[in-house]
This record gives sequence, C-alpha cells and structure tokens, in this order.
Amino acid sequence: MSRAFRDVLGRFASGVTVVTTVADGVDHAMTASAFCSVSLEPPLVLVVVDRRNRFHDAVLDSGTWGVSVLAEEGQDDATWLARRGRPLENQLEHVRHHRGRQTGAALLDRAIGWLECRTWHTYDGGDHTIVVGEVLGASVRADGDVPAPPGSGFAESTLGEPLLYYRSHYGALVRSPESEKNSGPSPVQQQR
Repeated sequence: MSRAFRDVLGRFASGVTVVTTVADGVDHAMTASAFCSVSLEPPLVLVVVDRRNRFHDAVLDSGTWGVSVLAEEGQDDATWLARRGRPLENQLEHVRHHRGRQTGAALLDRAIGWLECRTWHTYDGGDHTIVVGEVLGASVRADGDVPAPPGSGFAESTLGEPLLYYRSHYGALVRSPESEKNSGPSPVQQQR
C-alpha cells in the first residue's frame, strides 16, 4: 500500500512554502508542501515536519517560525532548501531574504506572501509532527497597492504567481479561459 499511498498524495497539487526558524542563533529552513490554514479565529496554520529532519527539533525548541509562500521564481530556493545533507551553517547565504519583525525568522524574498507564527500546539502525526502556529503577522508581496515588506528589495511591481508542486515536480499556475467567469461571487453570495 505504501507505493499507492505515495502515488495518490503525489497527485495532489499544492503550493510550496519554505518554513524558517532561528534556534541557538542559527537559521534553519525547510521546503514544505504539507502546509495549510486551520482557523480564522484565532488565525492558525499548520505545517507537518518529519521527525528525522533537523528542522524538527529546531522549530520545536524555538517556538516561533516564519512561512514564505513561494512565487514561481522561488523554485531554486525551494530545491536548495529541500536538499538533504546541505550545510546547516550559512544555508541562506545565497537565498534572498529579510527578517520578520515578529519572530526574527528569515522570510524569503522570492515569495508572494509571508506569515510569522508562534507555536500554538503540536500533535503526533506518526513519523511526523503536526505543528500548529498562531499567526502573529501576515503580509503579501507588493501588487501596486500593498507596500513591499521593509528590507525585501521589492519595488512596486505586479503580484507574482505561486509555485506549485505536483508529482515530484515544480510547476506554474495556468489559468483556464473559464477562470475569469468563475472568480466572482459564489451563487450563494449573489442571492443575498
């Protein structure tokens, strides 16, 4: 069943995030597609971390962390930060980033949105730990109306598109011709 289970999960397209923390003065980072929202009130998100990953103990020890929702141009960052055995020291040296105001965690510049979180609760998830975070701060990449995060190096520009992950490959969002018709209010909202 393991192969079929992995094949089914590989066919679930998802966005790509990089989760970061600082533990004992050292930056830790990992690429994660197992990330989602949990609650709006209070604002909660979760990330699932392999217990064997060195990021696991770092994020649990730190108690605060950042999430960068990667843009298409963040693919090289995602690949690098997913690589097993990469050096821990200076792993963000060639990854453009800025520091979050709430947590001090590195937030990657090649992203379309950022969250800063404090660990709210952890749950056993078999060979992984489910880390639920309370969102302390949220910002989006400049789209002409929203200022770029301080120190990010972004000028006012168009909003980037998300980096996606499907069947062990990165990809880009392709909008169908029908997407504009379907992006308005839902039929339920229109009836109100």
